Amino acid sequence: MRCWVISDNTDTVMGMRLAGVEGEIVHEREQTIEALKKAMHTEGIAVVMITEKLAALCGAEVQELKEHTALPLVVIIPDRHGTSDMTAAISRYLAETVGIHI
Repeated sequence: MRCWVISDNTDTVMGMRLAGVEGEIVHEREQTIEALKKAMHTEGIAVVMITEKLAALCGAEVQELKEHTALPLVVIIPDRHGTSDMTAAISRYLAETVGIHI
């Protein structure tokens, strides 16, 4: 099982590659939706990470995948230009996913 990242930022994808995570760079809504579909149907991908900016472009689609798809798990991550505090993002993720509030 592996992870996949979808980002609009080259630095984010390159940084993730250094950690062994492959991915792709997209910039527009339709490209993002196509990248999500491709990742969701690629065998062996267990986690799809998508940056905040791209998740905001196609929020309804991302939310639908998060709510109705067991695998791969869709996780919204902040990139270097992200507005989220990492601690707040992790806490929100835990609350949404398993109902644990920190």
